[in-house]
Amino acid sequence: MISIQIVARYMADHALQLVTAESCTAGLIASTLSEAPNAGKLLDCAFVTYTVAAKKRELKVRADTIKKYNLTSEQVATEMAMGALARTAANVAIANTGVVDNIDPTIKPGTQCFAWVFKFGQPDGQPTIFTETKRFSGSSRKIRQRSALYALSRIPYYAGRASKMSVLPQTNA
Repeated sequence: MISIQIVARYMADHALQLVTAESCTAGLIASTLSEAPNAGKLLDCAFVTYTVAAKKRELKVRADTIKKYNLTSEQVATEMAMGALARTAANVAIANTGVVDNIDPTIKPGTQCFAWVFKFGQPDGQPTIFTETKRFSGSSRKIRQRSALYALSRIPYYAGRASKMSVLPQTNA
């Protein structure tokens, strides 16, 4: 995994500003990025939506999506990211939802679902969406920390892929 400093530099060099929509990580993605130099230019805001009601109310996650795919799903993560991106000036959103224990017998402990959404070009242009499901081991705390670091570390990779599909902004840094 690449360091947060490298991710932050990449974000600055490519004029990326992040919004997070976090459930399982409970704000750790945003908190981790806030430790990087110039984080105020990189992080617009963060939504911590731990409950189903908060996901529906704040991020417009549809009840049908939750019912069909489960809370721990790439589909829910995608709707969380899209909802967060729609409410901010950010051009990148990361969403995370998952479980750290055996609360749901159908999902293995440590399962984390992520969505990365990039919006470049025209304001009404279609965003580019990437999703992953990954499983982490360890204590609840370790799973959340690893998930947050993983989510941030994938920004350069997915931004690179998104830039091939649309126009990625550049700065003269």
